[in-house]
Amino acid sequence: MMDPLAIKYLHVLGAIVIFGTGLGTAFHMWCAHRTGDARVIAAAGRSTVLADWIFTTPAVVLQPLTGVALAWVYGWPLTTGWLIVSVALYLLAGACWLPVVWLQLRMRALAQAAADAGTPLPAAYRRAARVWFWLGWPAFLAMFVILHLMIARPGL
Repeated sequence: MMDPLAIKYLHVLGAIVIFGTGLGTAFHMWCAHRTGDARVIAAAGRSTVLADWIFTTPAVVLQPLTGVALAWVYGWPLTTGWLIVSVALYLLAGACWLPVVWLQLRMRALAQAAADAGTPLPAAYRRAARVWFWLGWPAFLAMFVILHLMIARPGL
């Protein structure tokens, strides 16, 4: 059996990576978007997508595994209120994150095509960027609340 402290460490590390990488890449992409320069946006899109695959995706997979392991080790029923709310919020964040990944790929491709052609960003890019921006808010808010629930473990 794995040490409970090691499981907790991996769980906290996963939360840090998800929240930190997500916030960092969103800021990076948003700053690039604000330039309106297709070359800058394409470059930021490449690094944002890469960071999502290298850091965020493994952490997203790790979180439920370590979360269930922690619940088992500490004897918390999976029907505990704060756990149910946390899982629901995690699913909400994931439901927002999956289209965001697709949108980042689309935004990167549209920006690269505009940069290659020497043309302005197309309307499709601006639409994708707007949806990307608005999908980020519920995902970040959900993760923020999940962090609170994990720390406070309120009686719900």
